[in-house]
Amino acid sequence: MRTFGLIGFPLSHSFSKKFFSEKFENEKIGDCSYELFPIEKADEMMELIQKNPSLRGLNVTIPHKVNIIPFLNEIDNAAKEIGAVNCISINQSGNQPKLKGYNTDAYGFSESLKPLLEKHHQKALIFGDGGAAKAVKYVLNQLQIPYLVVVRNPAPNAILYSAITEEILNEYTVLINTTPLGMSPNLDSYPPIPYQFLTTQHLAYDLVYNPEETEFLKRTKNQGAKIKNGLEMLYLQAERSWYIWNT
Repeated sequence: MRTFGLIGFPLSHSFSKKFFSEKFENEKIGDCSYELFPIEKADEMMELIQKNPSLRGLNVTIPHKVNIIPFLNEIDNAAKEIGAVNCISINQSGNQPKLKGYNTDAYGFSESLKPLLEKHHQKALIFGDGGAAKAVKYVLNQLQIPYLVVVRNPAPNAILYSAITEEILNEYTVLINTTPLGMSPNLDSYPPIPYQFLTTQHLAYDLVYNPEETEFLKRTKNQGAKIKNGLEMLYLQAERSWYIWNT
């Protein structure tokens, strides 16, 4: 039996367990299980692996995407540049397990964004500058799309929501929400931008997927913008984890 799982805290609900359990059943993948491992501190991962010699891979969620890195033997270039890990492959064939970290969020975001991009999508606004923004910045750099980070409170290398003007929105036609604004149960919240200046030239991407259409996406769609939520990104990053664990 090969075991895979998710570490983080708390783990009250998990897309990953449902996704992989259904994948194993639908694709008739035997001798595999996917479990939830709620751990409060990153260093608890090592004891978890020692106690579960069948573990071959872990997904990582908050609050451990950054503080897990010192416990890894190796991380791939994307995860290194992003500064966050959300997937770990575990090789238990030797005396000590070998752990390698990856960031599949970047892959998921990139593959779901690229088909939507058109010639006029030259610059992007990133709403929020937390952990989720790290992978978004990496992908935009890879795609050579300049961006501005937009935040609520003054911060280095960022502008305030109050600074967004019609002129800025005319120039920056890709809008990416990396904040939890609009996420269930706070359905009425949204990034405070002047939506009246949006047009059919804009592309709005929300990393939130619950609800499927956030207030941010509703408001941008009402202005004729193209919209996308984070659900496909979630599926793509999960499939990428499975690929990593099996190669």
